[in-house]
Amino acid sequence: MLISMELITAVLSGSVIAAFILIYKRQKQTPDRQCGRDYPADTVILHQFPRGPFAPSMSPFCIKIETFLRMAEIPYQNVHSYTMGPKGKSPWIEYNGETLGDSEMITSYLVEKCGVNLSTGLTEEQRAIGRAFQTLVDERMYWLVLLERWVFHKSEMSGTLTKLPAILIWHISRKTKNMAYAQGLGRHTQSEIETLLEKDLKALSDYLGDNKYFLGEQPREVDCAVFGQLCQVRYHVPNSVKARTYLQESLPNLTAYMDRMIVKYWPDWEECMTNGFAKEATK
Repeated sequence: MLISMELITAVLSGSVIAAFILIYKRQKQTPDRQCGRDYPADTVILHQFPRGPFAPSMSPFCIKIETFLRMAEIPYQNVHSYTMGPKGKSPWIEYNGETLGDSEMITSYLVEKCGVNLSTGLTEEQRAIGRAFQTLVDERMYWLVLLERWVFHKSEMSGTLTKLPAILIWHISRKTKNMAYAQGLGRHTQSEIETLLEKDLKALSDYLGDNKYFLGEQPREVDCAVFGQLCQVRYHVPNSVKARTYLQESLPNLTAYMDRMIVKYWPDWEECMTNGFAKEATK
């Protein structure tokens, strides 16, 4: 009996979706918590994916928000799971009974609610530059790295970087390719994506120059976003990705910048990864 590829794809996709639904339902069995009773008041409950193998997360946005909380010295507790937030994304937060998703919305909300200001002393021009670079890494480099990781090098993701089964990697690859195509960057070839990613890294390096941080001698909110995305290129793409080699061998100021961020805000860096092979990962 002949079975069409479309039917096989539908069955496999349905199986993966069913598995996720089962996991989601199990996670939803946890009773609702109340601020002040089940966790401390004035403490951010940060919901994010489980830890990554060679950096705290395989999501740049999870690293971005956790670094922001540390930089702003806002008390927080982690909840590691695959449960998505109100916008269907992770990370997301609970704070004094309110729930919020999307990394940019979260930082804006916490700046207002917690009275923190990481932009003190910046000129309007500097604020504009910071926003431009944050948009570059959040809305463009993010997709370039996803394509490198899950589409062009998906066969190398199993084992060292993830323990996901092959069928799930296939599903993630298919979904990533479709979303990136709709976004626009997924219409490019692998060679074109590699060139774009290297150009973005070069732009970051050129602007950083000899500065300690992106807007001068003090770390700012933009550094949380840039650091989170650079960590993905340095630690969480396969070794064969050209941009990873380019970053490590040709852009020493960016790797030094990441090292400064780790020393300043992540003294527990090696404890916040599943493999604990930080030295090996940076070779």
